[in-house]
Amino acid sequence: MALSAALRKYDGLWFGWSGETIDHWSGEVKIEDRAGVTVGLVDLEPADVDEYYNGYANKTLWPLFHHRIDLAQYERTYGEGYERVNRRFAEVLAPLIQPGDMIWIHDYHMIPMARDLRRLGIKNRIGFFLHTPWPARQLLVTLPHHRRLVESMFAFDLIGFHTQEWSDLFTDYVVTEAGGELFGHGGLECFGRKVQTGVFPIGIDVDGFLAARDSTLGARTYDRMAASAVFRSMIVGVDRLDYSKGLEERLLGYEQFLQDNPSMRGEVFLLQVTPISRDDVDSYQDIRARLDALAGRVNGAFADMDWQPIRYLNRTYRRDQLAGIYRAAKVGLVTPLRDGMNLVAKEYVCAQNPDDPGVLILSRFAGAAEQMGEALLVNPYSREELSDAIHKALTMPLAERIRKWEALMKVVRDTDVSIWRDDYVRALLSVDGDADDGRVADAAA
Repeated sequence: MALSAALRKYDGLWFGWSGETIDHWSGEVKIEDRAGVTVGLVDLEPADVDEYYNGYANKTLWPLFHHRIDLAQYERTYGEGYERVNRRFAEVLAPLIQPGDMIWIHDYHMIPMARDLRRLGIKNRIGFFLHTPWPARQLLVTLPHHRRLVESMFAFDLIGFHTQEWSDLFTDYVVTEAGGELFGHGGLECFGRKVQTGVFPIGIDVDGFLAARDSTLGARTYDRMAASAVFRSMIVGVDRLDYSKGLEERLLGYEQFLQDNPSMRGEVFLLQVTPISRDDVDSYQDIRARLDALAGRVNGAFADMDWQPIRYLNRTYRRDQLAGIYRAAKVGLVTPLRDGMNLVAKEYVCAQNPDDPGVLILSRFAGAAEQMGEALLVNPYSREELSDAIHKALTMPLAERIRKWEALMKVVRDTDVSIWRDDYVRALLSVDGDADDGRVADAAA
């Protein structure tokens, strides 16, 4: 959603993996039009998917960047696959790049790609944006060849983060571990090269989300959920199945709430929407099994003949349907253990009725917490703190709910995705002081 708007505005090309596999790498790029956006797609070999995507990206970098070094797997073949695929991407993309084009590379899947493009003679401006947290230096050094990974990032002209915390952690590594130096505002010099860093908090398409909320399907979904609640208060959580989202801790906190507040049993239920993801990765299979068991245990212990405390759904819903679900919920429960930003928090706020808004409970370890201080900020590791926050949210007076919502909605509007997009592009174009207009060549896995 964020990048399609940028590509339409700047006449850009989206380049990345097609999601399909091919028996042998061909390097063929398929140029297509997708909803008004030109895309360049390449197929990967099965070994590429296993080593690069399932391996280094999702078994090594993802858990490490979310502070889960206990789950990170450091296999040499994973690293080799990661380097190989990024080199292949660069070799395919380079001939498509024209003088004056600006290249914007996204996320941990493609960290070395700018280095590989530079080796092929590409001198265009190249920016990078990290959509996950950046890990603390003490954890990053557990990664074999961590210095090589960070050094490759100095082939970019601009590196963007969601929050000042993630930016500060990157700076700490460069200065403390790699012996780099600071210059100017957000500038870093190391490995014989300078790079600019910046903080660009991403948001949602506010007007688009409001239109989805007020659409026929959005309104119908709201009516269905309101009727389904039958005078009960609904708490909602919407998260991709992932150990970083704090789903087990959330269910335990909700269980604690039911134990602490017997008079509210039967008056409230939790709707947890959790689409399955990366199901071929062992750690995701494990968490799915644990969540199934935990939800069953809570329902078995507390359910009554006409009430089920948890509705646990492993399916995907459209954006307009989610908007209707959010609007019907008295409480939005967004409690990741660590998250780059978490746009569910902003979507929940945007979906609310201004005259009778729900309350957002937000993990202090989500990137969004840096901006959304009027939410009820919680430590998701503490089931007692979660229990207390749920009780406070459900009993909060209307005037206080409205005051908090108005402050949070201002944040949502002030960080609209168009502002994120334009701020980043403007910063990248100004890095060397002689910006020229050009297409955006966007590379994303």
